[in-house]
Amino acid sequence: MTTTVTTSGPDVVPAHAWKVLAVSAAGVFVVFLDATVVNIAFPALSADFPDVSRAGLSWVLNAYAVVFGALLVTSGRLADARGRKRVFQAGLVVFALASALCGLAPTVPALVAARALQAVGAALLVPASLALLLPEFPVTKRATAVGLWGAVGAVAAATGPTLGALLVDGPGWRWVFLVNLPFCAVAVVAGQRVLRESTGSVPDGARPDVLGVALVTAVFGLLSLGIVQGPSWGWGSLRVVGAFVAAAVVAPLLVVRALRHPSPVLPVRLFERASFSLATAGTLLFGAAFFATILCNVLFLTGVWHYSVLRTAVAVLPSPLLAAVTAPFAGRLADRYGFRVVIVPGALSMVAGLLVLATLTGAHPAYVTHFLPGSVLIGLAIGSAFSTLGAASAQALPPQQFAAGSAVNATARQLGAVLGVAVLVAVLGEPGPADALAAFHRSWSVVAVAAAGCAVVCLGLTRPPATPAAGGRDPR
Repeated sequence: MTTTVTTSGPDVVPAHAWKVLAVSAAGVFVVFLDATVVNIAFPALSADFPDVSRAGLSWVLNAYAVVFGALLVTSGRLADARGRKRVFQAGLVVFALASALCGLAPTVPALVAARALQAVGAALLVPASLALLLPEFPVTKRATAVGLWGAVGAVAAATGPTLGALLVDGPGWRWVFLVNLPFCAVAVVAGQRVLRESTGSVPDGARPDVLGVALVTAVFGLLSLGIVQGPSWGWGSLRVVGAFVAAAVVAPLLVVRALRHPSPVLPVRLFERASFSLATAGTLLFGAAFFATILCNVLFLTGVWHYSVLRTAVAVLPSPLLAAVTAPFAGRLADRYGFRVVIVPGALSMVAGLLVLATLTGAHPAYVTHFLPGSVLIGLAIGSAFSTLGAASAQALPPQQFAAGSAVNATARQLGAVLGVAVLVAVLGEPGPADALAAFHRSWSVVAVAAAGCAVVCLGLTRPPATPAAGGRDPR
C-alpha cells in the first residue's frame, strides 16, 4: 500500500531501517562503481575495436554521463509522485538489463546505446534510493545514515579502477559490465522484501509537469554535453558554445515554469533554504575534485611512474579503504556537532592531500614516502566530506520532496564530476615525457582549488535540526 511519509518518531533507530540502508546502498554501489570502473577498460576497448576512433570510443563514457545528468531531476520527481520503491526497483531492472547488453555488445554503437540505457536505470534508482532511506531514520540520526549511504557510493567510485583492473586483466573488459548483474539481482530480491512504498504529496488536481520535464532534461543534458565534449570538440567550437548558450536560454524558462506550476519537476524553492543551497554548491565543487583526483592519480601512476594497471589498482586502494573506515564516525560527528565541523576539515584534508602529491612526487617511484601520504589525506577527506554533503543537503528536504530534492543534489554531484574531469583533461593536456611531471603537479594544484572552494562554501552550514522539517508545507 502506498502511504504519505511522516517523519515523527523516537530517536531510536529500528532494525528495519538498517535493512533499508543496506538495500538502498547496494543500488547506489553499482551506479557509482560504474562511474569509474569503465575508465580502466578503455585501452582494452581500443584493442578490441581497432577501427573505431578514440573520439568514437569516448562515447562509451560520454553517453552515460550526459543521459545520467539529464534525467536525474525528472526521475526524482517521478519517484515522489509514483512511488519510490517502484521507481527504485524499476531502475535496478533497467540497469541490470543494460549492463547485460553492454557486456554482450557486438559493436561500439550497440555498446554506446546500452550505456545510455544503463544511465536511464541509474537516474531512476539514485534519488529513489535516498528517498526510501530518509523516512526510516529519525532526523537526529540521518547524518549517520546518509553518511553511510554516501560513503558506499564514494568507496564504489574510488575502488572502480581496482576492480576494473582485476576484471580486464582476468576475464576481460566485458565483465566490467557483467559484474553488475549479481549486485542488481540481490538488491531487487531484497528490495521487494524489505523496502516500504511511499510517495510525496501532490496538490489536488495538479497535472504532470510535462513541459517542465522537457525543460529540465534539456538544461542539464545540454550542460552535460557541453562539459563532456569540451576537451574533444574544443571549448570554443560552435557545438560546445551552442550547447552552453542553449542551456542558458532554456534555464530561465525552467525557473519560471517551476515557480508557477503547482507540482513542478524542479523544486526550485528549495534553494531558498540556505543549507540546501550551500550543500548543493559544496557537492558540485567536491564532486569535481573527487572524480578528477581519481582519474589524475591513475594517469600519473601509469603514465609517469609506469606502473602496470594491476599495480596501479593496488596503489590507489588505501583511499577508499580509509574512506570506508572514516565515514561512520563522520556521520555520528555531524549528527552531534553539525555538518560544518565535519565537511570543512574534510575538504581541507583533500586540499592538503592534493598539495602533497603536487609537491612531493617526482619522476621516479617513491610510493610510501611520496604518494601514500597524499592518498591517506584524500581517503580521510572522502570519508568525511563526500559522505556528509548528502546529509547536509537532505536536512532541508520536506518529506514530500525527498526524492526530487535528493535528485537535485545528485545532479550537482554529476555535473561536478563531468566538470572536474573535463578541467583535468584540459589542464593536463598531452605532455611529452619531459613535461609530464610538471603537468601532473599543475593538475593536482588546480583540482585543489575546487576542494578549497567546497571548504569555503560549507563554512555557512549549520547543525542538523533537532526536529523534523515541517511536512505540511510544500516549499516549492
